[in-house]
Amino acid sequence: MLKKEGWDFIVLFYNPNIFPKAEYDRRLAEQIRLCDKLGAKYAVGNWDHDRWLSGVKGLDKEPERGRRCLECFKMRLAFGAEWARENGYDKIASVFGASPHKDQNQVNDAARGIDGYLPTKFDYAPEPGGYRQKYCGCEYSSAERTNTKSRRSLGVGGTEKHHA
Repeated sequence: MLKKEGWDFIVLFYNPNIFPKAEYDRRLAEQIRLCDKLGAKYAVGNWDHDRWLSGVKGLDKEPERGRRCLECFKMRLAFGAEWARENGYDKIASVFGASPHKDQNQVNDAARGIDGYLPTKFDYAPEPGGYRQKYCGCEYSSAERTNTKSRRSLGVGGTEKHHA
């Protein structure tokens, strides 16, 4: 849509939150595949997971969509805004909220104060055969998902299992 409207844009893949590295590589490959398919330019920021861990230190017990996510968005959006300025772009937008694990309103809140941020709303449906992640990307989200799945299989919380 942006391309059809004549926008000069680039897709920046900056996701130091994604863990483990194999998952990061898989998501990066999918991003590149989609950009190539659409004829969109792209750039890749460094995978500095240690820096990300420092940025969310002390928030490991926060739930999905909690303060850890807010700080993660702030860090990544600030990087994106700086990268955009350094590379001749004056606006940024984010697809962080396209994930069913995230809340676009929280993403937009994290972007308050970032010059040139364009609040967005996405109705995203994964491409048939495309990769669809099962957690947001960070190890805390993965652990939370695993714990929730384990609790449900034991009949604790969520959908109870009943036997007649």
